[in-house]
This record gives sequence, C-alpha cells and structure tokens, in this order.
Amino acid sequence: AVLKEVKKLPQTTISQTEIMRRRDMREVLTFTIDPDEAKDFDDALSFQRLDNGCYQIGIHIADVTHYVEEQTALDEEAYHRGTSIYLVDKVIPMLPERLSNELCSLRPNEDKLCMSVIVEMDEQAKVIRHKICRTVIRSDYRLAYEQAQHMLDAPITAGEKKSLSDALGVLNRLARILRTKRFEHGAINFETSEVRFRLDEAGNPTDVFFHQSTDANHLIEEFMLLANRI
Repeated sequence: AVLKEVKKLPQTTISQTEIMRRRDMREVLTFTIDPDEAKDFDDALSFQRLDNGCYQIGIHIADVTHYVEEQTALDEEAYHRGTSIYLVDKVIPMLPERLSNELCSLRPNEDKLCMSVIVEMDEQAKVIRHKICRTVIRSDYRLAYEQAQHMLDAPITAGEKKSLSDALGVLNRLARILRTKRFEHGAINFETSEVRFRLDEAGNPTDVFFHQSTDANHLIEEFMLLANRI
C-alpha cells in the first residue's frame, strides 16, 4: 500500500503554482554538509551578506509534509517505524527511498521544497529578526564534513568557491559564539567519541576507529539548534 502511494507522488519537477506559494531562495548561496557516505541530505544552510552589515542565514529542512499527508498508508508506516535506523553497513529508512533519497533530499542543482528559519544576525551572533516560512531552494554545493573542514583550515582566496569558503568562515565564527553562549546558559555537553567501522567487500569489519567532531560538525549543529530554539 505504501509503495502504491509513492508511485502516485509528483515527479521531481515542482509546479510554478507551488513555487508561487513559497519564498523563492534559489538564487541565494546554499549548501549541505553531511558525512561523506550519506545518501540523503535533509538540511541545508544558505548565506547572504546584507547592506546593513548583518548576515541573512537560512536554515532549511526538507519539507516532508508536502509529500506525506496524514492518515495515509505512507504516514502510518512512517509513524510505526518512528525513525530511520542506521546500522554499520546499511540504513533501514523511515520513508521509502523515493522520498528520502530523491524528492526530500536536498541534492545540489535541483529545486527542492523546504521549511526554513531565516535569521538576520549581527557580528556578535545576535538574532535581530527571524522568519519561519515555506521555501524553495537550490543547493549549490554538497560538502562532506572533511571538505568543509579543509576550507575552514585553509580558506580559498580565489576562484568560484571563494564565496563558499568566505561563507563557511563567517558561519563558523558565528557558530563558535553561539556555542559559547549556549554553554554559558547551562547547556550540557553530550559529546562522546563516535565509533566507526571499516568493512571489506563481504561486509566483515576490518578496522575500528573513532570519529572526532570538528568545527564543521559544530557549525551545522549550532545552526540547527538555533532553528529549534526559534
């Protein structure tokens, strides 16, 4: 029943009628940062410098509710599963791959529907104003955490990715301020060492190593937490 409903979902092209209902942010620099092995990209950040010296930062979450309606077989199955389950070598998704890996995956150079928190922020990471709205975005870059961290460690000074590198630098500085403020106000640091496995072609573990969180991880985390607080 779920797969039958999925087949009836619209194709990847978004209608002009739906775009007109939303804030169009397809021309704003937008990117995702996820693990290198990720198959679905459900959140993104956008960045724009404003004439008043502040920054407009968009925190975008894939608008799953546009496709998953209440009291459908799709909704009931997702509710039953509760969450996607991440195992060492596979993912058991909450939603069918047509949704998680296609329609609701914020892949680069594709128009996607989102629920967004748009904030105007000053140099001290103070939120001047915010807006929660439905949007249509178009991600410019799909970054792995390692790629984003490399740009933070060695900023790009010329070429087409300079604007991306500059945006990451500003966002990282603001994220550090947000993180400091969060702990000053009593937030608990739950950070632990994450264990990862390397597998051979047969799926047998050949190595165990610890994944260390970097500034790139914290950058995404802080803006997602900011969206949650707003």
